[in-house]
Amino acid sequence: MVAVMEHFGHRRFRLAGHDRGGRVAHRLALDFPDRVERLATLDIIPTIEHFERTNMDFALSYYHWFWFAQPHPFPEVLINAAPDAWFHAHTSRSPRPAELFLAEALADYLAAARRPENITGMCEDYRAAATIDLVHDRESRATGHKVGCPMLVLWGAKGRVAKWYDAPAIWRQYCTEEVTGRAVDCGHYIAEEAPEATLEWFSRFF
Repeated sequence: MVAVMEHFGHRRFRLAGHDRGGRVAHRLALDFPDRVERLATLDIIPTIEHFERTNMDFALSYYHWFWFAQPHPFPEVLINAAPDAWFHAHTSRSPRPAELFLAEALADYLAAARRPENITGMCEDYRAAATIDLVHDRESRATGHKVGCPMLVLWGAKGRVAKWYDAPAIWRQYCTEEVTGRAVDCGHYIAEEAPEATLEWFSRFF
């Protein structure tokens, strides 16, 4: 991702990521502190915290963390057998508006889900989260290596992060600078469910 940004002329940049993108952003800010000026994460806490705090509620609600991480090709075979059905079921695990995704966005998501190589890439991300990513997270924590730029933390007030965690308090343990943010009146898909509020927070923070 750093190479992509540099290709387009951005040696330093401000970064926001939702869910898996937020996890990539967190690691990027740790590994390339001279590149990231400000960091925003949406509806997550650090990956290592999710795993170490796992209980019955988390295991049932985030079951896909453990299913997608199973060895190739088991989860891929099942998803590829019915990609549209899988996508709709997966994105409806929490209450959300019926027309959450714009038609054009939904078409893109479904086209991606129908490509077996994309599903393998998705599962590989979860396999990494349960293996090498945890190694890196533990090394960073053991050495006191933290995010060194201001952070914005947003989460859905109707989602599970709000129910289970004090997100800002957790993130303050992983950042040396100011951590600000709050719950947004929506579920997990913050940018889709509350675009105006998301943009207002981003404008203020960035």
